[in-house]
Amino acid sequence: MMGPAHSLSGAAAWLGVGAAAAATGHTMPWPVLLVGALICAGAALAPDLDHKAATISRAFGPVSRGLCEIVDKLSYAVYKGTKKAGDPRRSGGHRTLTHTWLWAVMIGAGASAIAITGGRWGVLALLFVHIVLAIEGLLWRATRGSSADILVWLLAATSAWILAGVLDKPGNGADWLFTAPGQEYLWLGLPILLGALVHDIGDALTVSGCPILWPIPIGRKRWYPIGPPKVMRFRAGSWVELKVLMPAFMLLGGVGCAAALNFI
Repeated sequence: MMGPAHSLSGAAAWLGVGAAAAATGHTMPWPVLLVGALICAGAALAPDLDHKAATISRAFGPVSRGLCEIVDKLSYAVYKGTKKAGDPRRSGGHRTLTHTWLWAVMIGAGASAIAITGGRWGVLALLFVHIVLAIEGLLWRATRGSSADILVWLLAATSAWILAGVLDKPGNGADWLFTAPGQEYLWLGLPILLGALVHDIGDALTVSGCPILWPIPIGRKRWYPIGPPKVMRFRAGSWVELKVLMPAFMLLGGVGCAAALNFI
């Protein structure tokens, strides 16, 4: 999938979680719903950190471009070091390590660790990074060019500061789900984990599939490209993605938001 569809699917997924929470009598405070949707929309771009032409590679200028090159090489090295006889030869690391359930769990756990050990600055850093990615993904047509990047960073920094202040107020969700002392913001890892998994599922629907289950071997392959029957797959950027899936994500997100806020 392309960046906009990934971000929309991430936001819709978190709003769906909010609807499920409301249905079970554990309604999310609205700041948790909003912040989680933004983070999940941004995190749904993050697995493409192994692709130097992806949206995330442009999001933070030379820093993200350099990081993408490092992750690409790391992913390729892991692929070569763990592949089985049935796995094909590759020339790069795209859709390998960062497109697995294990990577999703690792970055989700890492984000939670940053949130509870890094204090306010750790929370602000997580919010800033993922809001930048959410803006780049959801408003991709308006965020082209270096001057737009600066505006996106300023908007994300301001939004992160405001939202962190809102969450800090009693009852607004800093301690949502994890209420023990010292566990404030532990939940921030959940939308990041979910966003990565949603990205992988989206890529699994495309022609190439996605090795979500690595390192669990399937037959003669350790990097088995999970996906539906080939007749049901589509190419990234095709009309199926633009005309069917993206409107569906918008509709599902709207319904999920209304249900999460107990409007329906």
